[in-house]
Amino acid sequence: MNQSDNIIISPVGNIPSWINNAIAESIQNIFGLKTKVSPLLDDISFAYDEKRAQYFSTQILEELDARAPKECIKILAVTKEDLFIPILTHVYGEAQLNGMASIVSISRLISFPDTGGSMDNGRNRIIKEAAHELGHTFDLRHCEDELCIMHYCRKIEDVDQKSDRFCRYCTILLSDSIKALALGV
Repeated sequence: MNQSDNIIISPVGNIPSWINNAIAESIQNIFGLKTKVSPLLDDISFAYDEKRAQYFSTQILEELDARAPKECIKILAVTKEDLFIPILTHVYGEAQLNGMASIVSISRLISFPDTGGSMDNGRNRIIKEAAHELGHTFDLRHCEDELCIMHYCRKIEDVDQKSDRFCRYCTILLSDSIKALALGV
């Protein structure tokens, strides 16, 4: 890796700047890598599924991967749109395992009257799920440790319960992955 390598935080559409800034700062702290906020996609209507009234996240990942700038290590897109993959009713996000692109949706993470909690809960949820999806791009799998950021969450309470840190095991795997990336392996 060189000085211009960044993890790009890519807002899709009108994402509030406080969300972009919170994600960029937290990702930089959690992963120890530079971040840069830079929109790569203005519109994701190509991934809209009328029957489900949701956006197919895998199609968005493919487009992000194709648009990855040269100076980019990884991409994390942030959208307000509700995401899905065919086997699940919704996803908080998705990532290319050991790949370039990841995406997180804030639509089910921000506190609305039906999800409970404060705006701080929404911020924490977004950061946890952003780091989780980005973790997959570094080849991290779902973790059985319920406190680990890589723990799979089926419902919002699961997101609230886990911490904003990797467990010891995932920390070692992440460190190895970042070292391999730096060496070009």
